[in-house]
Amino acid sequence: MSKVAIVTDSTAYLPPELIRGYSIEVVPLHLIWGEKTYLDGVDITPKEFYERLATAKELPTTSQPSPAAFKAVYDRLLAAGYDILSIHISSKLSGTMDSAIQAKAMLPGARIEIVDSLSTSMGMGFAVVEAARAAARGASLEECKAIAERGLRNVSVFFLVNTLEFLHRGGRIGGAAAFLGTALNLKPILELRDGRIEAIEKVRTISKATDRLLDIFAERARGKRPLRLAILHANAQEEAERLLERARQKVSVDDISEAVIVPVSPVIGTHTGPGCVGIAFMSGL
Repeated sequence: MSKVAIVTDSTAYLPPELIRGYSIEVVPLHLIWGEKTYLDGVDITPKEFYERLATAKELPTTSQPSPAAFKAVYDRLLAAGYDILSIHISSKLSGTMDSAIQAKAMLPGARIEIVDSLSTSMGMGFAVVEAARAAARGASLEECKAIAERGLRNVSVFFLVNTLEFLHRGGRIGGAAAFLGTALNLKPILELRDGRIEAIEKVRTISKATDRLLDIFAERARGKRPLRLAILHANAQEEAERLLERARQKVSVDDISEAVIVPVSPVIGTHTGPGCVGIAFMSGL
């Protein structure tokens, strides 16, 4: 039986403590700032990104990896005897999936399966980790793919942004456009639904919006176990720590099998803006 390697992209921003020892390759997206292009999470970290963003006169833009970048990774893994499961950011948010598909087409006959996560960050990341764990146990390519797809069917991602300005500028606003033009002090709660960013509701203050975010988590997580829980944040570590503590109180301690705090990658932060916090969880695996 062939070995299976998992390929994902930098928007997953996987915590090192979850992926240590597993065969996971990360293809970085690009952050374009002025005349310079950075590899997401490689040439620029979240800390460096938000420090620069605070005083930047020009906002960065983002772009997908090239098909050649994917092919280089695929070639190396295939030469090492791996089958490949490639899991990527929603095709409705990025062209990354298209680049992966083009790279696979350059390698006819290769054992490569590509999965559209219809998600990103740890909404995708948990499925990547579970597929890698299955591969480490000796699961086949088809089995790893089935595990990832089952996990992705049981993922929820919802988040709170300080402003819709960054999503609007980046063209990723989706159904949240309904909230544009509302009073400035209204805080939108959004979710990834069928691969797009959609509006849940708007709340008058940040504290009430955080309360509501936790209520939504409790409603969505009710009766589901085991829960793999991630608190996501864009330069809001302290708030993320408080959010995790409060989220734990919303469910039984026995329901949570794994809990992490994860910064969003610079590419994702470009679209959410600073101060964004969110909750991603996967159940059933």
